[in-house]
Amino acid sequence: MPAKRVVDLAGGLVLLLLLSPVLLAAAAAVAATSPGPVLHRSPCRGLGGRPFDRLTFRTTRAGRLTPVGGALRRRFLDGLPQLINVVRGEMSLVGPPPLPVEAAPTGPERARLAVRPGITGLWQISGRSDLPWEEMTVLDLHYVEQHWLGLDLMILVRTVPTAVAGRPPVRVA
Repeated sequence: MPAKRVVDLAGGLVLLLLLSPVLLAAAAAVAATSPGPVLHRSPCRGLGGRPFDRLTFRTTRAGRLTPVGGALRRRFLDGLPQLINVVRGEMSLVGPPPLPVEAAPTGPERARLAVRPGITGLWQISGRSDLPWEEMTVLDLHYVEQHWLGLDLMILVRTVPTAVAGRPPVRVA
């Protein structure tokens, strides 16, 4: 088993264990404040283009952001269920974001299928949605071409303060 997969599996299991109170509280808050499933499943492409369902907490209802959903998104907690995807081997802790299944990968997107998609990555710690699309693509391709365990560890370390700082508040409908 490659070192990256060992780190993903061990890190995913440890994070699931350590964050289980947060996961349970978030799941209870989602369930208590709006009807419907707690988890949202997004069909995505993984390593080699294999399809899988990316798991996130449901943050919207009828297309509108819920109050709990806004709080979860602000602190990046909506994506914590992706740790299950990591443990199952569908995702990595670090990598480019997963591609939706409905999008036929072409050019740069096809190159991203050479690695497992990640919960966090270079563009997520480099400005997130403030970056132009072209710059996000360049960072994803740089990661695909240059990834190594040291880069993954640096990204993971830089992800913590980014998540703690959170995003600006999202307007709740």
